[in-house]
Order: sequence, then C-alpha cells, then structure tokens
Amino acid sequence: MHLVLNPLHNRPSLVPAMTTKFLPSSDLRKRLREIAKTLQRTMPSPNMELDHRSPWELLVATILSAQCTDQRVNQVTPSLFRRYRQPAELAAAHLPELEQLIRSTGFFKNKAKHLIACGKAVTERFGGQVPHTMDELITLPGVGRKTANVILGNAFGQPSIVVDTHVKRVAKRLGLTRSDNPDRVEQDLQRLMPKSQWTAFSQRVLLHGRYVCLARKPQCRTCPVYRHCPWKEKGPQ
Repeated sequence: MHLVLNPLHNRPSLVPAMTTKFLPSSDLRKRLREIAKTLQRTMPSPNMELDHRSPWELLVATILSAQCTDQRVNQVTPSLFRRYRQPAELAAAHLPELEQLIRSTGFFKNKAKHLIACGKAVTERFGGQVPHTMDELITLPGVGRKTANVILGNAFGQPSIVVDTHVKRVAKRLGLTRSDNPDRVEQDLQRLMPKSQWTAFSQRVLLHGRYVCLARKPQCRTCPVYRHCPWKEKGPQ
C-alpha cells in the first residue's frame, strides 16, 4: 500500500519499466469504456477474495494481506477472529500470542503491532465501529489509501478505486496512466471513468492483474482485452 505511514504497503514494485503508447484523453475514455465492457462481460461478479463478515474483519484481513496472498490470509483469519472477536479484544491482545497466530502471513511483527494499535484506535476514537470516511480511515495505524479504499468500496458501498500492485501494473500497460505513483494512478482512473463504476472496475482490473496480466509472464494468449492493449512488450495472441 502506499502511504509512508504504512511501510508494509510501500514496497517498490519489481516489475520492469514499461513502454506504452498514450492517446488523447477522449480516445483514452473511449478505449477505457471498451475495456470496462469486456471485463464486465468476462467477470460479471468481481468478488472480493478476502473472507469477512463485517467491516472490522475486512479491515483486519486487508492489513494482513500486505505482501501476502488472500488465500493465506483466509487460512489465518478464522482462528484469529475466534480468538479476538471485537476491536477491543484485539486491542488487549498479548503481542507474542497474536504474532504466532498471524506468523504465516509474513511481516508478522509489524502487522501484529498495527493490529493492536488499530484495535485501540477503533475502540477509543470511534466507539468500536470502523469509520467510513477516507480522512478517518487513514488515521488508523497500518491503514493507507489502498486499505481505506478497500473498506470504503467493499464494506460501505462507497465508490472507490483500489490501487495495488496489480492495478498499477495493468493500468500502465493499458495506457490508462503514465505514473508509478499509486495516488496518481488512482486520480488518473477517477478522471477517466464515471464514479459509479470505480469500485467494480478497479476490482476487475485487480483480478485481471492477479490471474491474467501477470508481472513476469502475462497470459497474453488468453487476455480478453488484448486488442485494446497498447503495451509494446505484450506477447502474441
């Protein structure tokens, strides 16, 4: 993720520099509409892959997902949520015990500290309820814009564009942004598409990057948006 407050989410991408042909904004919007239609057809239900039953559980799972697969997080969270059901319980957690529970997600020492501090903040400053504005969410320990957008879009139904490493990579390859900065990528995508489509589109792009437009070996032969992709290094189809 991408605020200095959260080093777990600020690790630089290992993807090599990309060269992509850029079009004027009107042409970009037209191409983006075609990309969005295609992804909607191929992914009608772009489901969030982190298991959760509440905004609080999604917040915890998203913090754990830094530098870790969603599948691994989903293996860890059932026992974690049985042991610590509410923010106040996590706020009072014994650090070594919590570290052991989340060890397999990687960077477990920092994550455990963030989770305890986040539990305290939610309990003491927000009455045990996860806040539902960007300004409030990014004041929580371990939470940057990426995590906040995950919560806003998936827990509270607010239009949001999640920019993780997959979204950043795919957006640049598709010529939708020139930037490597997640905040700028978010702004570029916001300008190009209607607000009502932000959440679903960014989730589709995330899944497309996770399973098709891979960092090192993109699956160009099976890419549904291949003909709309101007990336000069794309493979044959």
